[in-house]
Amino acid sequence: MNPQGEGSGGVWGAARAKAATWVAIAHTRLELLGNELEVGRISAMRQVMLALAMLFCIGLGVVLMLIALALLFWEQRLLIVALAGALFWALAAYFYLAMRKGDAKTEPLFADSLAELREDLRQLKAASDHGRTPG
Repeated sequence: MNPQGEGSGGVWGAARAKAATWVAIAHTRLELLGNELEVGRISAMRQVMLALAMLFCIGLGVVLMLIALALLFWEQRLLIVALAGALFWALAAYFYLAMRKGDAKTEPLFADSLAELREDLRQLKAASDHGRTPG
């Protein structure tokens, strides 16, 4: 007969198996967290790039509209400068809408990790209830 605490079975074997399971769960969760951080970083960089492009277009649009006002009484050049200003305002609007669209479809940070942790908790509760006998 193998007393508890010796060999690969018993209390120590169960404790080692439980520890290995927890380490594997933690490893998986940390990998998932790292993936979500990377996706979040890429999304933030895209938003910054779109915001900078939008600000550039707004600035250039303002300058061109001021030039259009200065050239208001000059013959056909006004139309060309005004169209260029309108083009940059349209580009700024496009970048703004693209930024809003990208912001609307991103999911909350760590959503996958939280979902996996909820599933782990549910399974642990189910396993602990399984061992109990009603009464």
